Amino acid sequence: MAAELAIAEIADDADWDRRVWARPRANIYCATPWGSYKARRGLTVRRAVVTADGEELAFVQWQERHKGPVRFVHVQGGPLLTGAGERRAEAVFRSFVAHLDLGRLDLLAIDYEGFESQDATLALLMLGFAPVVQACDHTFELDLDQDLETIRAAMDPRWRGHLRKAERNADLTTHFLEERTERLAAFDDFTAMYARLRQRKGFATTLQTDAYREVAASDPRVLILDVREKGERVLVRIAHLSAERCTDFYAASNDRARATSAASLAVWRLVERAKAETCHVFDFGGIDPASNRAVFDFKRGLGATVVQHDPLWIHAKSPAVQKAAGLLLSLR
Repeated sequence: MAAELAIAEIADDADWDRRVWARPRANIYCATPWGSYKARRGLTVRRAVVTADGEELAFVQWQERHKGPVRFVHVQGGPLLTGAGERRAEAVFRSFVAHLDLGRLDLLAIDYEGFESQDATLALLMLGFAPVVQACDHTFELDLDQDLETIRAAMDPRWRGHLRKAERNADLTTHFLEERTERLAAFDDFTAMYARLRQRKGFATTLQTDAYREVAASDPRVLILDVREKGERVLVRIAHLSAERCTDFYAASNDRARATSAASLAVWRLVERAKAETCHVFDFGGIDPASNRAVFDFKRGLGATVVQHDPLWIHAKSPAVQKAAGLLLSLR
């Protein structure tokens, strides 16, 4: 007979991160820095470990917010299942849902952010979660098990030409920043350039730079790439690392970056770094060609493969609430 599951909330940040990052599918979304970012945005952040007879089955970090009588619960990058948890995934998810004790109007949303396993998918389906998929829920993924020369050969010729132009430019330099003070300064410049970019293009974003600043500067799994021309910063590109993949996150630049093809060089430096870190996949961070064709065309030039991103899985105690939420979310 299978052991009963227990779920206990954890408050110790260092202990949580030590246990989480020991797992192959660990990612920034289930670690405490991301939770700190969400807490800075005013959300309630909670963490719990699911066990059976003392054996760890899953780690879950989630965010909660209330709007009137409705509670919204959001899990990103998890639940993070262990090997034993994969074998009992349905029971793990059932235990977590029971722990939340959802009210009649409450909604639970789970987004694995590219780290979903087959066992997690099957468990979500068995428990009646509904997937919400939109056109923007797609990305380009580059197979990093290829050697770098093979990757270069598969690039669009124009993209490869821009990369060569940037590589030959002795005035362009690239550095992955390690020191906190340097990372803070780069993030401040990123914030200013990102604000100008948003003003010019008028796109929406969920990023709150003031809340993410300290978190990004302090998280060693967040890469901050600094690109300069003649010593002047022209581009900042941010990505995050896990054991399996490197994910392009945010980028901002100025006119000189565009003139020098610095963006192509920055992406290539990320690919090189991801290979050095033994990642298997470079995730280009999402595409939405109908809304931003220029960014889509740039990303497509790398020669990566388009894939559907993990869906947003939703669950409510009331079938009517779940169906209505799915409809509303599909219209975003």
